[in-house]
Amino acid sequence: MNSKVMEIFGASSSSENVKWNEIFGSQQCPFLRKKCLKVRKSQPAVAIGTCTVRYGKDNKNIIICPHRLLERQQIFTDCLHLLTLHEPGNELHIISEISIPGGSVDYFLVSLRDRRVKDFVGIELQTLDTTGTVWPERQKLLDQKGISVPTEDIESSKKFGINWKMTAKTILVQLHHKIKTFESINKHLVVVIQDHLMEYMKGEFSFDHLNSARLGDSMHIHCYILKENLPTYRIELSDRRSTDTEGILACLGLQADANVALEDIIQILESKISDDTILRLN
Repeated sequence: MNSKVMEIFGASSSSENVKWNEIFGSQQCPFLRKKCLKVRKSQPAVAIGTCTVRYGKDNKNIIICPHRLLERQQIFTDCLHLLTLHEPGNELHIISEISIPGGSVDYFLVSLRDRRVKDFVGIELQTLDTTGTVWPERQKLLDQKGISVPTEDIESSKKFGINWKMTAKTILVQLHHKIKTFESINKHLVVVIQDHLMEYMKGEFSFDHLNSARLGDSMHIHCYILKENLPTYRIELSDRRSTDTEGILACLGLQADANVALEDIIQILESKISDDTILRLN
């Protein structure tokens, strides 16, 4: 039986023009442009590398690694219109993992002039979490590509599942106070998800009140499809929705104070600006 891993270390399992020994040897993530960060707890030197899996009776291609969403930096260019104070001549920078009340934000898209922040957009990435283990499917793929793996790995009865409910609830819980922060300083927060997760959330929660994306709302949802561009895959923006603090279901209330000064966030962003953070589209 074929492996359910559809993409690993950024390479499509159906591609015939891949040097698999080099792919698995280098363990490089093409989206992060460095070694894959997903490693085995029992073998920290071994990166798992799984980006996308095939799952369910209808064989959905489900992205399970948030870094997969960084392909071509498209998610950042799709947020440019939310930089309402951006002007020609400003530099664009990508700053990762900035702490604010309620948690940390994965990325900030920052408009900069003379090393001073003029505007920014917060961007959160959320892919579906797995249960169980994908390792046997990963090893099965290696075996199919002619790479020697332990027999017990590919014969393992261990399976993986998709944790739809917990992933969906996690988004709402984590974003609730973050959205309050961004709304209080009149800035935008974007959550980037895949279409399969969006469809699940529409069925489980009340999403009828979400607007077609509009600048006046603080929270934006950018929904992407993983389009087959055989033998590879490509993410494409398929839908945009928006709402405000009142539009988000408050599940487990976080206690962090969302009243943070705009100057505090700007100070953090400016301290992390460097030539390495410039948005590069190649």
